[in-house]
Amino acid sequence: MPRKVKLILNPMADIGHAWRVANDLRPIVAEYGNADWSGTVYPTHATELARQAGEQGYDMVIAIGGDGTVHEVINGLMQIPAKQRPILGIVPTGSGNDFAHAAGIPLEPNVALAHALKSEPSTIDVDIIKDEHGRSEYFDNTLGIGFDTVVTLRSHQLPLLRGFLMYLTAIIQTIILDFDPARMHIETDKEAWDENSIMLTVCNGPREGGGFLVAPAAKPDDGILHYASIADIGRLMMFRLIPEVMNGTHGRFKCVRMGDCRKMTLKSEKPLFIHLDGEIYTGFGSNVKQLSIEILPGALKVVRA
Repeated sequence: MPRKVKLILNPMADIGHAWRVANDLRPIVAEYGNADWSGTVYPTHATELARQAGEQGYDMVIAIGGDGTVHEVINGLMQIPAKQRPILGIVPTGSGNDFAHAAGIPLEPNVALAHALKSEPSTIDVDIIKDEHGRSEYFDNTLGIGFDTVVTLRSHQLPLLRGFLMYLTAIIQTIILDFDPARMHIETDKEAWDENSIMLTVCNGPREGGGFLVAPAAKPDDGILHYASIADIGRLMMFRLIPEVMNGTHGRFKCVRMGDCRKMTLKSEKPLFIHLDGEIYTGFGSNVKQLSIEILPGALKVVRA
């Protein structure tokens, strides 16, 4: 029996290119037997639309956009009880598409849509964070604290660049202009340590920023969180680490700490800058100094390769 499908489109993904891609996808939807479309018009709208789709009895919600759109849709789906939670499909039309890459989803939009409409799902892990103010949010790919959040903020100010080049440019700017470590106490279900951290990234998938392999061993369905932290080092060493992170070989340096866990808590002496899947959780006006992070194994069904 055909699924009842809701397509949620972010027309502004990839600097507005997603709108044109969506027009090319309409014949595939018609061939399937049609589906209902909704477009996002403001931040977090995709979360509301996905939650409503679950409440309205849709069997599948397909996110058409980039990592941010997928992030919002997953946060909507996770508000639906597990037994009624729709299957997630993804049509990657963003700048990075890191989660789609991690999940083995075809990166060609027409192939991805046909695959989502006709194939069977498997489960992936979803992760949840909570701060000391009672706020919580889900993420599916990476959580970044410190350096890579500032990179994300700066990348939003580079409208003429796309994809990997946009993130690389933002990284270079951040090394030059924003280089401020935070003193943190970090505990996992395996160990505890204190460090002056420039960057801490917790990963469900292996890469972020369109191709930086922060945690090469991470898989979105293994029930394990991977992390990488960079201690207080100089600017020249950060430049040295860029190609290593691109290749996933940064773990061989003493200033880099890598590991895995199922739970993590951390406390910082000063407010933290945090992104979730490239979406800003706390920016330069942050008042968050404490976080708990936990993986929810097999929490969501996704059509994958």
